[in-house]
Amino acid sequence: MQRTAYPCGRVAAPFASRREWLRRAGCGFGAVAASALLAGWAKGESVQAAGMDQTNPLAPKPTHFAPKVKRVVYLYMDGGPSQVDTWDPKPLLSKENGQPFKMKIEPTQFNNIGNTLGSPWKFQQYGESGIPVSELFPNIAKHVDKLAVVRSMASNFPEHTNANYFLHTGSGLQGRPSMGAWMGYGLGSECEDLPGFIVLNGGLIPPGGLDCFNSGFLPATYQGSVFNAGDYPLANIRPLERDPAIQRKKLDLLAAIDKGTVQSRGANDEVDAAISNYELAFRMQSSVPELARLDGESEATKTMYGLDSKNPHTAIFARNCLLTRRLLERGVRFIELTCPSIGHDRWDQHGNLKQGHEDNARAVDQPIGGLLTDLQQRGMLEETLIVWSGEFGRTPFAQGSDGRDHNPFGFSLWMCGGGIKGGTIYGATDEYGYKVVENRTEIHDLHATMLHLLGMDHERLTFRYSGRDMRLTDVHGKLIKGILS
Repeated sequence: MQRTAYPCGRVAAPFASRREWLRRAGCGFGAVAASALLAGWAKGESVQAAGMDQTNPLAPKPTHFAPKVKRVVYLYMDGGPSQVDTWDPKPLLSKENGQPFKMKIEPTQFNNIGNTLGSPWKFQQYGESGIPVSELFPNIAKHVDKLAVVRSMASNFPEHTNANYFLHTGSGLQGRPSMGAWMGYGLGSECEDLPGFIVLNGGLIPPGGLDCFNSGFLPATYQGSVFNAGDYPLANIRPLERDPAIQRKKLDLLAAIDKGTVQSRGANDEVDAAISNYELAFRMQSSVPELARLDGESEATKTMYGLDSKNPHTAIFARNCLLTRRLLERGVRFIELTCPSIGHDRWDQHGNLKQGHEDNARAVDQPIGGLLTDLQQRGMLEETLIVWSGEFGRTPFAQGSDGRDHNPFGFSLWMCGGGIKGGTIYGATDEYGYKVVENRTEIHDLHATMLHLLGMDHERLTFRYSGRDMRLTDVHGKLIKGILS
């Protein structure tokens, strides 16, 4: 191919061959389509009307088999709630409170090991199932017959960052796709005007940061979108232009620039994702403000969730729980809620266990109870899976005198909704609540079960990367059959 020399000494790029021209031009057709789509949406046309449904990476996809649920709500309890103070009562701890711990102690995170520490809270049996629940959760306890409490969870990591990556992505290393991204990749979304994977940030992003919600090697379209608390959950969501035609011209220009980039440099996932994001952001400028306006909700509903609570942390989480219901109504596939910042540490009570767990529980108990009640009243609970979990548990012996250290050897979570056998206790820890002794359940099992309830076989949901068919559960994972209805 011939190069052209200029007087300045610079050399122009060679003329492209016919084959090279076709390769470059083919990569740019997506940007042309994006421009057409943006023009259509500016006129109020739908994706189907624009005739481009097949190009939408978030279009609904077929399941492997009939699903039990359509959507997932993940209530992430940042820091590791203590299983023996919440869902797994151990009378022996109270009996031996203050005595040297009698089991072999594994290496702990900080090694300031104290004596056996009984729970400061009483447990009471609730519902027809009689499942015991800590007095930390009087509102969630009213729904105990809907819950499957798994007392036999175990993690591979004792430290927050790696445990969070493991919990969210199935790998303790940074950079793998989040479970929400996998579910969007496998199923697409039922909502055209909002992302398929949304994180409602109550104030605490987990250790490990935004990579807990990343798309990893999956297309960037599937990464989590973080919404913050407040009337405008996203920055710059309000159009600055008074005339929609001006905004349309800007969007057309962006699409043209992206087209040129793709033509000159070849296919690029980031550029493709940018095009998709422009499309979605354009629609979100009307959908997000409408989503965040709660004036149409009854005062009884707001009170049920706790929006009028004098505790500001309860009010923040209550708003996010109510937004969760509204997102579910709009077809968002995966929603994760992070905890509000209570003014001191999250559920990570290495000291001051009583105040710390009480403050955290007070922030989330009423809003979660309100969400469960609301979903049931509206007939939505049967098509939604709800998971409550931290990244690991706490030691049954003290750290110092009034705290608990990290414990990956045994902890509790609960699940409820479609396909879940309510009023169920699955698995067990030893008499101190330290280690799993029955039906050991791992994070890969949790992910496999979540995917199963959405109608996906975790062994068949794969993505080719680096010469290997990758999956959320790696080469592990089995269904938690004991909690399935």
